[in-house]
Amino acid sequence: MIILDDVRDEVIENIKQAIKDEEWYAKVEVNDPVLTSNERDVLLERVMKRRHTPKYLFNRRMARYMANMASRMVNISTHIEGIEKVKKLKGGAIITSNHFSPVENAIVRYMILKAGKKHLNIVSQETNLAMEGMLGFLMNYADIIPISNNRNYMTKFFEPQLKEMMANKEFTLIYPEQEMWFNYRKPRPPKRGPFYYASKLGVPVISCFVEMIDTKKKMAEDFVDVKYKISVLDVMLPDPNKTVRENSIYMRDRDYALKKQAYEKAYGKELTYDFDVSDIAGWRPDGVEEAPKKEEPKQEEQSDNNEDK
Repeated sequence: MIILDDVRDEVIENIKQAIKDEEWYAKVEVNDPVLTSNERDVLLERVMKRRHTPKYLFNRRMARYMANMASRMVNISTHIEGIEKVKKLKGGAIITSNHFSPVENAIVRYMILKAGKKHLNIVSQETNLAMEGMLGFLMNYADIIPISNNRNYMTKFFEPQLKEMMANKEFTLIYPEQEMWFNYRKPRPPKRGPFYYASKLGVPVISCFVEMIDTKKKMAEDFVDVKYKISVLDVMLPDPNKTVRENSIYMRDRDYALKKQAYEKAYGKELTYDFDVSDIAGWRPDGVEEAPKKEEPKQEEQSDNNEDK
């Protein structure tokens, strides 16, 4: 499924520039909500206060139903590989996946539902809660957990909330690539955040990769529709004999290696970060120039929100 609007060419140019600059976590979308620091704080305070109110719980139930139904509808042709690895799990877990579309969390949700799990929590930037309309409703109530640079919020609310989810045997999707890059096929070097939390809370990481397959169905002048295949690559457990930092670095590196291997298997070519038209799934433009060849980027070594030093 391709989501099209009048800024896709601009977004693709932003992706090409980010690759050229080796800015693997750069924001490339152009119409996302922009909030002041004060507006972010007000939004986060509202999130913390309403979490267990009757209105929130009612809206969450409605949003879960809508999100689950939509996930089943848009994934009629989606293939799942390795789902038995998820079915075996008895407790909570953190899931990682490549981040390329507003739709792909529905692919992960669909996989979780097919594995017999109840629902999926999704970690998202707090600015997404400022969206309007039906999308804004889902962002606020469909088990979306905002993440922020506000350390007070991350320490007093985000981490305890994540701990509670794991204790309740729930699954939470955290994107190690941070920003969404529209239909970008290649896995980007992951940040350490999801693996830090998994290591600290002593829960497994489910490493997933979504392959995008072009169809012959034309959606616009320069796009064809895309179908998906999600692969559960591995379930990684923290080593009790290692520190949180050691575990998080090991799992981060293994997650990237698994996604790299999955990419090369899916598309039949080595993972490099030279830009090619085929890097954007479904794209069919004319006269697109390729970016200069680059070496594979190094892993991100800086700590993320609340990571140990």
